[in-house]
Amino acid sequence: MRIFSAIILAAALLITGCGGEDTEEQAMEEYPTKVKAMKVLTTDAPITFSYSGQVVDRDEMTVQSKVSGSVVEKYVKGGQNVVEGQALFKIDDRQYQSAVLQAEANLAKSKTNLAKERVDLQRDEELWQANAVSEQTLTNQRVAVKSQEAEVAANEALLQKAKDDLSDTIVYAPMSGRLGIDDVAVGTLATAGSTPLATIGNVDPVYVQFAVSEQEYLRLSREEERPGSDFKISLTLADGSRYPYLGEFAEYDRTLGNETGTLIIRTIFKNPNALLVPGMYARVEIEGLKIQNAMLVPERALQQLLGETLVIVAQSDNKSAVRKITLGEKIGSYYVVKSGLKADDWIIVEGLTNLRDGMPLEVTQVTAKDMDFSFSPSEKIFDAEKNATK
Repeated sequence: MRIFSAIILAAALLITGCGGEDTEEQAMEEYPTKVKAMKVLTTDAPITFSYSGQVVDRDEMTVQSKVSGSVVEKYVKGGQNVVEGQALFKIDDRQYQSAVLQAEANLAKSKTNLAKERVDLQRDEELWQANAVSEQTLTNQRVAVKSQEAEVAANEALLQKAKDDLSDTIVYAPMSGRLGIDDVAVGTLATAGSTPLATIGNVDPVYVQFAVSEQEYLRLSREEERPGSDFKISLTLADGSRYPYLGEFAEYDRTLGNETGTLIIRTIFKNPNALLVPGMYARVEIEGLKIQNAMLVPERALQQLLGETLVIVAQSDNKSAVRKITLGEKIGSYYVVKSGLKADDWIIVEGLTNLRDGMPLEVTQVTAKDMDFSFSPSEKIFDAEKNATK
């Protein structure tokens, strides 16, 4: 009896094995995979370029003394806002006061000597008229007057320099801006034209600089020249807050970086409350560009296999078909498709797990609104040090 049962079981297994593939196909047709599909989106797609930017001074200067000496007085504190021409430091002026007095004395002496030589010249001219002195004597006296006049001019120049040096013992702000906190202390020995006493930077407005690729630079340049282009340059600060002022393009570097292949661009922003501090990082977003008649697919519909990008299409016969596509820019929840799809294709956006080519489908058609897709860029946490521009 057991032998007979085993024979019957083996026969049943053999029959099942021979018809396995047909059974699987029948099961697939009887139980199609439930998926959600969205029609390929074709529209004028807005592009938002996002970069990690760094705030830099619009102008920065190092304050140095024009004369040497010890700093004996400070009129400001580090971090203070100053205006052009405001007194910052005082250098010990005692030697410069003495130099002025010495120069004044030398000038007075040379003027006295000049007056004497002129009197002698007048006398010799009268005597020469009376044939009482030789012409050579008159010539020598004229030379003596010229020489003394030159000495007076030299002493006047030395006096002016001494006065200028005395005036330069007060160090003034060369521009309006904010002082750094690296200013020197009282007692510091300053060497003329060498010792940094403080730094001043212009904090309103400020630059925000970032690096763009060659392709992005070309697109921005063409859009900037296009009539009616409407760029909008905004900042998002490190705490996620939106900076209240919009920026403008200010400067482009003259060459691409040899190693990075990127170009440094500077935008300029108002900074009336000094909220933007040089060295600070912020996300720069450039809006106002569009790709005309772009074909878009959601990012979540994409699959990667052996370096190729694939999507699965729901065909009119309700069967799946794998398509290889070429991608362009990322725009919010979407990618631009350069090739591989048609405008009337339906892309599967949900239910992709274990889905293969040629499988029967039970399709639910959805829209971008249903799936919460948008053109807005997703929020990103950016690594300031990694993406810093220099």
